[in-house]
Amino acid sequence: MKKVGLIILALGVAIAVLAFGLHRPMAQQGHESVTQDVAPSRPEGGSPRDRPGSDRPEGDLGEPIASTEADTSGVLCDASTNVLNEQLGLPSEAQWSCADGQRQLVANGVPNHQTGEQFVGERNPITTHEVDVAMPLNPVARTGAGQRIIVPAYGLNGVNFNPGTGGRCASGITNVSECSLRPGSTGEWTMEALGQSTFDFGEDANHAHVQRGGVYHYHGIPEGMLSEQNLAGESMQLIAWAADGFPLYARYGYSAPESSTSVLQAMEPSYQLKASPDPDRPSVDLIPMGTFSQDYEYVEGSGDLDECNGRFAVTPEFPQGIYHYYATDAYPFVQRCVKGTPEPSARRGPPEGGEPF
Repeated sequence: MKKVGLIILALGVAIAVLAFGLHRPMAQQGHESVTQDVAPSRPEGGSPRDRPGSDRPEGDLGEPIASTEADTSGVLCDASTNVLNEQLGLPSEAQWSCADGQRQLVANGVPNHQTGEQFVGERNPITTHEVDVAMPLNPVARTGAGQRIIVPAYGLNGVNFNPGTGGRCASGITNVSECSLRPGSTGEWTMEALGQSTFDFGEDANHAHVQRGGVYHYHGIPEGMLSEQNLAGESMQLIAWAADGFPLYARYGYSAPESSTSVLQAMEPSYQLKASPDPDRPSVDLIPMGTFSQDYEYVEGSGDLDECNGRFAVTPEFPQGIYHYYATDAYPFVQRCVKGTPEPSARRGPPEGGEPF
């Protein structure tokens, strides 16, 4: 009888352990990779079926394209920023270096240009934060549709590009006040920060704002970073390095991809507004088309750029040609995916406590 009792006790303990495991809170199961599809409450935009490359699991990104492999080790390896942003009363610090096959950035995230006055003072101030990321020095694009990433690029001044938002609306709303702009919001429809006037995300003239934790970040072209020549459409300008190691340029590229003597023109993305809204979308009479990420679709060949807002062409820094990205005046404004393979440090996304706004 004593042995039977012990067996029954052991079975009871095993059942209890199993039950605890089945009902363990999700919060104990770790954080999700930023390059994978995410639940609706996550901050970046678009449902999984509408995100560039999101139906391609990590590790299934297509084959490397040998002709795109680039050596970037001779370009801007010693770029640095070390100035006082007098408007903010903070130093703007960024140091780039190249070693051991990686391009390294160490910065404090403070812009080196004027910002919106709303980010000065106590209400919603820009603060310093640690930036320590690396990109490949020899990137290579792949044949797939690209992989989604929260922070697709880092500016030469150390400020990150973070085009997604946490703003969402549910399908059955009858008033815009039922939507929320805050990170962690629920709802099937993801707001865009730019290109719409229904919701105000408080961007400044650099298409940037501050997320929780005081992290200043760009949603579009950082006008304050641009040279007078670029603003006048007279030169290309490399403004950032993407997480996969390819360069990011502002607005202008050569009209003939293979010729640096061709006319410069503003690059046109290949995303278009859908001809009709998706089923269950909030009424266009209430919220116009172009407000949500899901209102756009990629139409190959309709513009100059691919699904990651990039193309292969000559640039001033790479006269033999290189695959590169553009920040553009139209959606997606900044690429939402990358064609190459980011280093692990570039996959982390915003710093702790700083979800995309």
